[in-house]
Parts: sequence; structure tokens; C-alpha cells
Amino acid sequence: MKRTTATIIGALLITTAAPLSAETLRWARSGDALTLDPHAQNEGPTHTVRHQIYEPLVLRDVSGGFEPALATDWAPKADDPNVWVFNLREGVTFHDGAAFTADDVVFSIERAKQANSDMKELIGSITEVRAVDDFTVEIVTDGPNPILPANLTNLFMMDREWTEANNTVAVQDFEGGEITFATLNTNGTGAYVLTSREPDVKTVMTAYDKYWGIGQFPLEVTEIVYTPIQNAATRVAAMLSGEIDFLQDMPVQDLERVNAADGLMVKQAPQNRVIFFGMNQGADDIEADNVDGKNPLADVRVRKAMSMAINRDAIQQVVMRGQSLPAGMIAPPFVNGWTAEMDAESSTDIEGAKALMAEAGYADGFSLRLDCPNDRYINDEGICQAAVGMLGQIGITVNLDAKPKAQHFPLISGGTTDFYMLGWGVPTYDSEYIFNFLVHGREAEIGTWNNTGFNNADVNGMIKSLASNTDLEARNADIAKIWRVVQDEALYIPIHHQVLNWGMAEKVGTEVDPNDQPKIKHFTMK
Repeated sequence: MKRTTATIIGALLITTAAPLSAETLRWARSGDALTLDPHAQNEGPTHTVRHQIYEPLVLRDVSGGFEPALATDWAPKADDPNVWVFNLREGVTFHDGAAFTADDVVFSIERAKQANSDMKELIGSITEVRAVDDFTVEIVTDGPNPILPANLTNLFMMDREWTEANNTVAVQDFEGGEITFATLNTNGTGAYVLTSREPDVKTVMTAYDKYWGIGQFPLEVTEIVYTPIQNAATRVAAMLSGEIDFLQDMPVQDLERVNAADGLMVKQAPQNRVIFFGMNQGADDIEADNVDGKNPLADVRVRKAMSMAINRDAIQQVVMRGQSLPAGMIAPPFVNGWTAEMDAESSTDIEGAKALMAEAGYADGFSLRLDCPNDRYINDEGICQAAVGMLGQIGITVNLDAKPKAQHFPLISGGTTDFYMLGWGVPTYDSEYIFNFLVHGREAEIGTWNNTGFNNADVNGMIKSLASNTDLEARNADIAKIWRVVQDEALYIPIHHQVLNWGMAEKVGTEVDPNDQPKIKHFTMK
């Protein structure tokens, strides 16, 4: 149900009507968490909310380095390279008071491997999880996995007894519209306890008084009031009026205005995320076009022409107000496998694109629907609107269908869109993460966000080998080979690397996380 601007402002006013202590952080961004089930959706804002409540074994800090969380240390087993040993933090309790033990780790990883889990690609190499004792876990992989810890930074630990008692052992079927107990209720080990949840309206969390990190982190925020505000102008108005203290998804057109306001500031950093368009090349015919009996996107010449029609510099300057970096590959510069040469391969060439269209038999063009989110990425709908005009220059009439991410993402994961926008962050900082989700052919436990229809047996084999290849030179060579195929086949149309801008009251102390995942326990409040 759509909310009016008045409704949003009213909700904010209700939030701020009661006296608020200095320890309350009023936090807003464009969209809400899709679900609170720890394993149902692998989506940035969803993880971000859950990171306040749940915890993984391992975290990334703002520099990209590893930070111990529920595990204090980890290493491959000395006598078996197929086994990683994780030593767990002692004295940790869930929010209901239950002790955190190795049994909960075994349960959580096994749960995350279920068919409905959106985390299963990350742990596909895991064949067994063993509790050696209450605070030691062995994770067995199908061959040595040198980057296993990097795959666990968003894999949250649940309490087995709580999950079983509330009949929520099965991961929520998000695409099927299922609502379970874990969708709206939580029991984590994190610094904050969920106290109320109104999806798409407001989520309130309060500090956990038995948190294991007391004394190790600032923990100066004692209450979090999280409010999703889809409308950009309303978000900025709330920031300027003092109704919120911390704003993600800052509208680029308002950066100077907010930064110049008394008591406010904007902090900026490159984001570990790239924005791109996907195309269904695998179907013999597609529904989103007006071409009968064939699929124009199946022709690589058409895909390349579409990429050549996109003026990334114009999007950067006009739509993004300079707050993006044009991209030529769907990997951010943070990621192992990214190269400056490949990232410079996309360029605008309207005449060249028209020639390719004619060569492919589409000199007169065709029409196509573009599915786009309007509350997920910075200026997402604006980027799509710009692409409509650019593709029109080579004869492709694009009909834009923009909708909230909760309705948009199931089109991709469910395989019911032929031309779509997607953004991809890489928490593992390695190309394998991109390949597992976006390049490998779609199977039960891998390639679940690859809606292109691309399915190459040789490439699939190379991707799977990355998880167990400990020869880093040979591994990187395979990564380069896979990227060459991705580039040559024009699987995706890269648009740009996002730049993060966080707006905050001067009393708020934090640094911008390249993964766009603030951990509120690190915040200070002046």
C-alpha cells in the first residue's frame, strides 16, 4: 500500500513527539528491510537492519579487513586443508538469555543451505559442520576453500531452540510471499533488541543490556528508530528539520544543501557496489518485446549495441550530479579480479550501435520493457529514465516499469523479467561472489540471480573450481578468463560504481562503510 508524504511526515512526528534522550538515533533511508528472517534474502538494506540484531562469525570493518564477531579466531586445520576451525566467543547470550554455542552455528549454517535460503551460494562448498565442543566448530568443505571466512560476513547465527520452538526452522519462502515467525520476530546476539516492527513504516531497537561487546564498542546509541522514506524530498526535509539524525541514500541533488545546513554534514566514500542492466539472452522468445517468434536479446550484437547506446558520462553528470564512476564491468574496484582495462571497455558510440543493430536484422528497432526499482539504488528510476531516451536513439522503444524493490527483486530471482536493473555489492571482495550469483548457470544452489539465461559448462566448471583452488596465481588466471567471457558475451550492461553519501547530524560520529552497512554499535553521540 502506497504511503503519502503526509503519512510519512506524520509517522516521523509521532516518533519525535515524545522526549528523546541524546542516545536515540533516528535513522532513515529509502527502503526497508525486506524480511528479518536471517537467511531469506541476500540484500544490502535487509542485511543492514539485521546486523544490528543478529551477528555472523566474522565481520568486515570499514577498511575491508576482517573483524572477529561470534568467532574470535579461525584457521584451516593443520592436518586437513579441507577443514576450517572456528573458535567461538564464550559468554555470549541470545536476547532471550539462551547461551550461544557451537550447536547454534551448526544449526544456522545447515538452515542457510536450504532451498529457500538466499545465502546458499555463499556456502555451497560446505559439506559438513561439526561441533567439536561448545565453543569449537569445524567446517568441512569440498576441497580446500581459501576464502571461506569472506563468505560468512553476512551469515547470521540463530538460536536453535528458539527457532524450533517457534516453528521457523524452514527458511521463509520470500518469493512465494510467505510470512513466518522469523519474518517479523528476532532473537539474536547483537547489540540491539527488536522492540517493535512495522514493515515499511518504522522499526525500533533498544540496546541489549547483556551484550558481550559492552566495554569493547562505544554503544552510545541506546535506542534506534529506523524509518524507511521512499520519497527523496521527504527524506531531505526530515533531515533538514531535525526529525532524523542519520540518513543513508542521500539524494545527490541535495548534498550541498544538507552539508551547508547548520548542525548537519555529509560524509562521502566510494561504495563497493556496481549498477547495471541485465538481459534475458537465453529464451527463444521473450514476452517483454514486440518481436514475434524470436528474442533480439539472444544476439550478442544487440546486447553490445544496447551497451554502446548508454552514455555513462551523461548519467554521471546529469542524473548523478557527479556522484558515480562510469563502469565497464560489473565488479567494483574493491574486488579481486577487477582491472582498470576492463572497467574502461564500455563507451558510447551511437553510429556503431546502429550499425550493429542493422547487422543483427533490427535496423528498424523493436520495443522492450525495462523493469526498474524505485527505492533501492541511488536515483535508480532516474537512471532508467535516462536509459529509455538513450536506447531510443538506436531504435529501441523502451517502456519503463518502475516499482518498489519488494516487487522488483522477485521478477529477477523468479525469472519473470527480460530486461532489468540490478546492483551488486561484493562483501567477499572476490570475483567468485559475482560469478556464483550472476554468471554460473541457474541451478538449485547457484546462479540464483543469473536471469540472463547464460549457461556455459566450461565457465560453470571454472567458477566451481574457484572455491577450492589454493594456487592463487592459477585461481586469478581463471578469474580473468571468466571475466573475458562475461565481457565478450556482453552478459550485462554496466552503468556505474556508486558513491556513498551519508547525511548526519553533527552530534553523530561514524565513518562511511564502503559496503553501506553501518554498525550502530560503533556510533558515538556527542
